[in-house]
Amino acid sequence: MSPTPDLRGDRGGPQHIPRPTGWRPADPAPWTGLADRTITIERLLAVLEGREPAGVRGRQHTGDERSAGVLIAIYDDDGPHVVLTRRSPRLASHSHEVSFPGGRHDPDDSDLWATALREAHEETALDPTTPSLVGRLDLLTTVGSGSIIHPFVALLTGRPDLDANPDEVEAVLHVPLAELLLDGVYREEEWDFPGGPWRISFFELVGDTVWGATAAILRQLLCLALGVEDDLGYVPADA
Repeated sequence: MSPTPDLRGDRGGPQHIPRPTGWRPADPAPWTGLADRTITIERLLAVLEGREPAGVRGRQHTGDERSAGVLIAIYDDDGPHVVLTRRSPRLASHSHEVSFPGGRHDPDDSDLWATALREAHEETALDPTTPSLVGRLDLLTTVGSGSIIHPFVALLTGRPDLDANPDEVEAVLHVPLAELLLDGVYREEEWDFPGGPWRISFFELVGDTVWGATAAILRQLLCLALGVEDDLGYVPADA
């Protein structure tokens, strides 16, 4: 059955979307027409436990990207929820944008899982000993920041008590996966780049718009859980 969480409030938020002149509506959600969109913790574990990246998505990998680790923290509260953050307006770039806790690899980090945990602690005060690593999603290269993102899916034992660091985070968001699957929440746009068109993902939440790399990662998480194809592919190398 389709999810039915509370839909009160206006969807979309203050995020600046840098659309090019050439853009158009694109494909519907991959789960459009799927009768059963139910996702449980058990279903997530069944498809993600021990999973390793199957490849690199997004901008074609050049080897010059800077590595970043992000934490996809999932917990059960009458259904799976994911922790997201809205970036602080104090930041010089990407202010108000919604992202996963995480950031660039630091030389003192033992690996990128440690990077994701450190950044999540710095941004939200999440105890780094509480997330239990489940599996990994595919790597994702970004067009704007020249990063290669390593997404780590982790399970929390319950809703975490988090505290946003105002220098980095405006708000911590607790988003039900069921809300992301509602009709009208997900959409795509096709943007024209010099190397050819590319599809950009969006999730319109109440008060926020999740788009770009974060939306693409969420899309893959949902597609894996639902057993539907995720075909976003690669952005042209000269975009």
